[in-house]
Amino acid sequence: MKVHRTTEEMALIIEEHKKEIWEYKQKESERTKNLADGYKKVIEELSAKLVEQEKYIQNLSQEIEKLVEEKNK
Repeated sequence: MKVHRTTEEMALIIEEHKKEIWEYKQKESERTKNLADGYKKVIEELSAKLVEQEKYIQNLSQEIEKLVEEKNK
């Protein structure tokens, strides 16, 4: 069974599909942006923790050096 469509019907169907595709792209774009924002936040938090840990390690190293110097006196 073949369905014959007029040019106007085909144009309407094409426009509807274009609109659906555009809406889908918008949704996916927002979803991608949300994911990227989430990843960015995680990276920033981990970076801040890494810097904090590095400072803590430096402080401990300085304390160890001081203790070793005091012990060797």
